[in-house]
Amino acid sequence: MMGRMIIGIAAVDRQGAIGKGGKLPWHYSADMKFFRETTTGHAIVMGRKTWLTIGKPLKNRLNIVLSRDPNIEPQESLLVLSDIDSVLSLHQSLTTDLFVIGGAQIYEAFLPSIERWIITEVPLTVKGADAFMPEGYLEDFKPTNSESIGDGLRVKYYQRS
Repeated sequence: MMGRMIIGIAAVDRQGAIGKGGKLPWHYSADMKFFRETTTGHAIVMGRKTWLTIGKPLKNRLNIVLSRDPNIEPQESLLVLSDIDSVLSLHQSLTTDLFVIGGAQIYEAFLPSIERWIITEVPLTVKGADAFMPEGYLEDFKPTNSESIGDGLRVKYYQRS
């Protein structure tokens, strides 16, 4: 796969939920491993809350936090950018893909720019989920392929149609 694409990556339950109380409402090692293997060597962009949940830069990736919060501690392989245009222009100069990893507002903000989605379908319906994928986020996309990654999870790939 050639670099330089903007790709949304998410794990969603049957109702499109992606979070509860600021956290992932499940833990699947198969999904963690898939996420790591897919995004390693690339850039990832996330919102402040997702950054706080992760707590440290993910290894072997350029970590970009989209936030106006001046209190995020600068550290190696971490960039804090305050607006989406800065992220998009940085992406122009990268030789890697840019993965949009959440949360909900970040997916929403990048929706016009995302060229491909990689969606892990989690076979659950989370009670009390409070974070969801943007309404109709797959509307302009068509499925290209899917694979089973273990733990009862399926990953589906979508391409902008």
